[in-house]
Amino acid sequence: MTARRAATDLLVAVMDRGRALEDALSETPSFNALEGRDRAFARALVTAGLRRLGGIDTVLSEFLARPLPDNADHARALLHLGAAQLLVLGTPPHAAVGETVETANHMKEARGFAKLMNAVLRKVASNGQEILNSLPPGADLPPWLYTRWRATYGDAAPQIAEALLSEPPLDVSVKADAAGWAERLFGTVTPTGSIRLAEHAAVDTLPGFNDGAWWVQDAAAALPAKLLGDVRGKRVLDLCAAPGGKTLQLAAAGAHVTAVDKSEARLKRLRENLTRTKLEAEIICADALEFKAEPFDAILLDAPCTSTGTLRRHPDVAWLRRPTDVKALADLQAQLVAASAKLLKPGAPLIYAVCSLEPEEGPGIVAAALRDGWKRAPLTDEVPAEFITADGDMRSHPGQWPEIGGLDGFYAARLLRS
Repeated sequence: MTARRAATDLLVAVMDRGRALEDALSETPSFNALEGRDRAFARALVTAGLRRLGGIDTVLSEFLARPLPDNADHARALLHLGAAQLLVLGTPPHAAVGETVETANHMKEARGFAKLMNAVLRKVASNGQEILNSLPPGADLPPWLYTRWRATYGDAAPQIAEALLSEPPLDVSVKADAAGWAERLFGTVTPTGSIRLAEHAAVDTLPGFNDGAWWVQDAAAALPAKLLGDVRGKRVLDLCAAPGGKTLQLAAAGAHVTAVDKSEARLKRLRENLTRTKLEAEIICADALEFKAEPFDAILLDAPCTSTGTLRRHPDVAWLRRPTDVKALADLQAQLVAASAKLLKPGAPLIYAVCSLEPEEGPGIVAAALRDGWKRAPLTDEVPAEFITADGDMRSHPGQWPEIGGLDGFYAARLLRS
């Protein structure tokens, strides 16, 4: 019951308070009081509830005469999580229904809805899976978002939506000897050189973690840094650097890296990873729009974005974003590209990257940059051909690599200042 209560508090924090799940996990007392299996179960339960949120809500609406009152946020969340246990996690009906109702009886915010939950969840246990399985692609996403993806990606949109329904594998980047570390970690080397682990123990207990031989980084997130080519001995600026996976990549490749980010809290994690991996970089806490320095040999700008390419790992993002966020963030991205021009040596490359699937944040920004004096340096063989667009930029999306578990959505372009 304590784990279900914690999961309820987490779901309320995300859906009713607008908190990112990552922040809610560190800020919710009922979750932080848990240990071991209870803690893991609460996290798995709320993640499952968010990953299939649209579909679960559709199923529940079939068995509710009317929606729960607006002020019944905890009861609504607990009912949703009870359905998630039945429909997503495969919890036996007697346990899912019984424990959910018992939790409601112990929560003053949900006690009055215990009998309703019992009746509804029994119907979900009998008929809910058939309804969920009959829903069309994209039913688990906000309609505005999936409509955009259908317009942008066409036939690939259902593949993207399908890829978001499964828990993603763990990817790591290594300083050296990918094949050797893949064998030690019981993983496989992806086509782009990352190591992928389908199953694993806690990350900090895996071989090589304490020795700093590798760091966690999605295979797609590891691609933009590769677009700079050989960076040995070069001064490279990593703008908007935290949490720092690309900083570690560049440092491991021999670059003299300056990492800039305006979040001191996020830079703390980067400093810890640099210490663990025994890599070196200059860390500066500053706003990238105001940062000044001697021009660099190259810049990697992983700009703030809607992060819709990372929904496999962060399903809450789909429900926290709004359509207006796309334009607001695109405006910021354009400003960051303009600011980068003052920090580059003549003819030096800028890699512009975002973990977004929205065209305004990728090709739209590059198109504006080309009108503003930048030139595109098309990609050739820096990444696999399946990730290179007709314009010579990089684009990955979660519907790719289905046979090995997919990857995040990323866009990147290589630009030169004329």
